[in-house]
Amino acid sequence: MTADATATTPRIWTAALIVIGDEILSGRTQDKNVAQVATWLNVQGIRLKEVRVVADDMEAIIEAVNILRSRNDYLFTTGGIGPTHDDITVDAIARALGVEVVIHPVARAVLERYYETRGGLTEGRLRMARVPDGAELIENRMSGAPGIRIGNLFLMAGVPHITAGMLDALTGTLEGGLPVLSATLGCWVAESEVADMLGATERAHDQCQIGSYPFFREGRVGANFVIRSVDQAALDACAAELTASLEAAGREVTPGGI
Repeated sequence: MTADATATTPRIWTAALIVIGDEILSGRTQDKNVAQVATWLNVQGIRLKEVRVVADDMEAIIEAVNILRSRNDYLFTTGGIGPTHDDITVDAIARALGVEVVIHPVARAVLERYYETRGGLTEGRLRMARVPDGAELIENRMSGAPGIRIGNLFLMAGVPHITAGMLDALTGTLEGGLPVLSATLGCWVAESEVADMLGATERAHDQCQIGSYPFFREGRVGANFVIRSVDQAALDACAAELTASLEAAGREVTPGGI
């Protein structure tokens, strides 16, 4: 790659997410955090590259943390930072990083204020002030117990609306690239019939990626084609060419998807 090419190629920032909890793997709880974390990251100019779901198991969490943090700019976790015995995310990440677990004084003070009129700060509740040594806090305006930031790791609650609040507190604080833009085209066509067309269009627009998402409705087969890019002009050009190609093949295209 030439120096000029390197200078014009935008830096792509990546993140991974570990969803922690036996209740997710058992099916008792349906995860909603993947979608909201991915959406938030896109706005920050960071791409969610991979997601793992792991049980409340110390070794499984440590393994996932060490692998994913080493090959991404950021690593997020959801779940396992509550007050019960099976909330072991803090302990697992401390072990993965080779540091001790300590009581964060600011977290303790926050919890003392929050529980002052709610029965006081019990030993169980104090667990939510435990952090890997050297960590900073992520504000939690919903329930008092903060999230945790240490290096490129971000430990957040598993409850989706609390996770959303923690993400809001992090908005604008992470280094990232350009936000990922997207355009969706819907068409009543089997994706296998237009696979070559999709591939050719994507190759002709190297700043764009095209995803194909088939569906079956009303007794008919269709697909939504999602084009993604960090460049609006490139996105528009790719969408225009794909629309023209589909229409030339006798297919009606619905902007925004079906």
